[in-house]
Amino acid sequence: MELWYSEKNTETCKFSIKVKEQIYSEQTPFQKIAFFESYDFGRFFTLDGLMMVNEKDEFIYHDMIVHVPMAVNPDIKKVLVIGGGDGGTVRELTRYDHIESIDFVEIDERVVELCKKYLPQTSSSFDDKRVKHNYVDGIKFIKGRKNEYDLILVDSTDPIGPGEGLFTTDFYTDCYNALNENGILINQHESPYFPNYAKEMKKAHRKLKSIFDVCEVYQFHMPTYASGHWLFGFASKGLHPTKDHKGEKWEALGLKTKYYNSDLHQGAFALPTYVLEQLNEE
Repeated sequence: MELWYSEKNTETCKFSIKVKEQIYSEQTPFQKIAFFESYDFGRFFTLDGLMMVNEKDEFIYHDMIVHVPMAVNPDIKKVLVIGGGDGGTVRELTRYDHIESIDFVEIDERVVELCKKYLPQTSSSFDDKRVKHNYVDGIKFIKGRKNEYDLILVDSTDPIGPGEGLFTTDFYTDCYNALNENGILINQHESPYFPNYAKEMKKAHRKLKSIFDVCEVYQFHMPTYASGHWLFGFASKGLHPTKDHKGEKWEALGLKTKYYNSDLHQGAFALPTYVLEQLNEE
């Protein structure tokens, strides 16, 4: 009997891959977690029936959420990560020796525990001494904080379930307040392609633009996310992602990456016309 994993992009379009087996599943107080072994993408895990991370292409997402802001301000020392329970974002941050502290905030501790067991590829750096674990709601964690962070990375799920509150004006305002004068916010910005995702993309962009002095969007190709065309938001109090890009300084760090590079950094912010039109509607 063949076993296939499928998820719907729309009511008439779905993504499917053949899997060898389902390794584990669990319903936590927050969401349903499942792990699978696949033929083409290796091991992967899902939250509430949506693929979050797989062994083959996870480097794309994690390169782009971390190295883009680090190349705009290579002197970042204090970082906050909200979400990202698989550990890939934390793993990439810990490669920077000069980062002094990483506050890691995840609402569901079971995601971390299970990824440590089933996805060591991404969860390998959770024990780094600079990483402080906080198993609380990110919305509550950040409220009331002032001028604390150089960088905030919102590595969230889609705006449903536990991730819904990470796409609100109040949350983005709290992020703004928690950043210092050169602070940068990177948020998971959805996809411009299918209408249901594009709707959330436009809403997030409108909210961020009303709060931050600099608000840009950049793209990357993620084969296992809806349509493959995915976005991050770059927001800051002053630093611009391309005008203030310090490519030579970042390159001097000698970090080896599989997806990100300095030329790609500049190109990622050159968006297709249909995406620009949607963003400009807001």
